[in-house]
Amino acid sequence: MTLDRERPLTLGILGGGQLAQMLALAALPLGVRVQVLEPDAQAPARLCAEHLHAPYTDPAGLDVLAGCDAVTLEFENVPVQALSALEGRVPVRPAGSLLARSKHRAVEKEALRAAGAGTAPFVRLEEPGDLDGALEQVGGQGLLKTSELGYDGKGQVRVRSATELQAAWASLGSVPCVLEGVVPFEREVSLGVARSASGQVAFGPLVENVHRSGILRTSVYPAAVPEGTEARARKLARAVAESWALEGLITLEFFLLPGGELLVNEVAPRVHNSGHLTQDGGGLSQFEAQVRAVLGLPLADWRPLHPCAMVNVVGVEDEGGQALSPDWAGIDALEGTRVHLYHKAWRAGRKLGHVNLVAPDQATLGQRLKQLESLIP
Repeated sequence: MTLDRERPLTLGILGGGQLAQMLALAALPLGVRVQVLEPDAQAPARLCAEHLHAPYTDPAGLDVLAGCDAVTLEFENVPVQALSALEGRVPVRPAGSLLARSKHRAVEKEALRAAGAGTAPFVRLEEPGDLDGALEQVGGQGLLKTSELGYDGKGQVRVRSATELQAAWASLGSVPCVLEGVVPFEREVSLGVARSASGQVAFGPLVENVHRSGILRTSVYPAAVPEGTEARARKLARAVAESWALEGLITLEFFLLPGGELLVNEVAPRVHNSGHLTQDGGGLSQFEAQVRAVLGLPLADWRPLHPCAMVNVVGVEDEGGQALSPDWAGIDALEGTRVHLYHKAWRAGRKLGHVNLVAPDQATLGQRLKQLESLIP
């Protein structure tokens, strides 16, 4: 597929949140029109795309998306019925089969291992009897996570004893879960990989991530990792992309172990929060990469040209329950910053935006990042 000024391409997106907003903003300069199917009347993407305000399973809305050149998604929890209704009518990238694999933690880990990627030890917990001896199988302590619907630290509890495991499983509703062993990692890093229907593959940068309360706080490029780590991450990402017959873009989150081994923690079937820094680091952004991969346009790596970082803006309140705001004037005064807000109502724990930071060298980036973090609660 190529760009044609006489016939603009149209991209459909299931979901209309901030990722859809940024995908649409990346698509527009390419001459690509965007339609989003999203039940939220205040969807951020409505500001820069045609908003089909309806449930994800709405037949009329799905009919509109079926008329697009291709459909992608901005989050995992799309109803299976919506994907089934589009199957065979329009290319959906990534495919529903890949989505089903990535949204179920146990299935995902099994598929990662089948592709040759290592993961933390894990045990499926689906019946009360599965809890007996489970903790010993993963090393004596672990993280209990719901098999589906968990994100940003939600749907998971750390456990250190059989009693804690029983209580945690009950607190999560006794739903199917995965018990993961605790991995003694040195760093958390992530890397995106895109693959077109023709088999062309491209990669994003290896980014170092720091979380706070289960939510991504900062991402930094380049990652402070041993030589050869990025090459190994790319090799694993390519293996997963090809084994899973990827069409579109996925992001792999890794644990970097002390000896240099990489274990895949999770896979997001889309652009990822840690890749937002590519918007301002020079070169392609992860959002343009996903648009290109989904529509079959020529691909290229989207590694930044300059050292860069991102700090998330999340709804935070003080001990008295009052909302805390970033020092916007201080952020604007700090050289190299660029603000990206999502046009979402404030709520504690909600991602409201992010601030990207670019610097001429890594030392300067580190200094400015400390300043930036002090300005964002």
